[in-house]
Amino acid sequence: MTNHPANPYMVETWLKGWSAARELPAPDRENGVLFVNVGWPQQAMRYVFPSPTDQLKYLAETIVDPWVFLKVCAKPEIVNGLLPPRWVIQAPAFMMTCNDPMTSPGTALPKGYILDINKEATVPIVRIFTPEHAEAAVGRVVFVDGFAIYDRIETHSDHRRKGLASVVMKTLEALGTARGIKKGILVATIAGKALYEKLGWEVYSPYTTAVIPGIIE
Repeated sequence: MTNHPANPYMVETWLKGWSAARELPAPDRENGVLFVNVGWPQQAMRYVFPSPTDQLKYLAETIVDPWVFLKVCAKPEIVNGLLPPRWVIQAPAFMMTCNDPMTSPGTALPKGYILDINKEATVPIVRIFTPEHAEAAVGRVVFVDGFAIYDRIETHSDHRRKGLASVVMKTLEALGTARGIKKGILVATIAGKALYEKLGWEVYSPYTTAVIPGIIE
């Protein structure tokens, strides 16, 4: 993990990819702060900070509406110390990078599963189906400024621990390699972090989320 603040360019590149992968508006800036107007029922807006700043503290003090997310490349305890009590820190996450070809332990497709690649889509997507054509795993990739941004890598609960996510990642990587893109960025949960480290990814920065919870309808 790096011991210095995250590079604002890296963070903006990640956010551009995340927004594109979710078919959302491109990131914009307000008083120098990156944000995305998400518009979902449980995520109205997200502000993203490469490091804790006075602007982060100011926004946290002035925002009172629920479902506005603050995303910060810093440890949870640092972010929490800057926020009023109404903000709730979410489960830990990690911004990760991979600048070399992924390692590939056990990335053969298990017998009976079917690999489907849609590289012509606006957001290229890789799916793995069961013999009964039920989706078992899925992942997406977006290419931004020479980086591959990996997003929503998911394995359904009945099909975990079979190496399907590794197959998805290596297949998505091949789509980038075909375009001459070898560097990757993603944000991982604790569980995802373990998988990606086995594939050769490294933690670039802690990635902490805070939100004012609202009523879930």
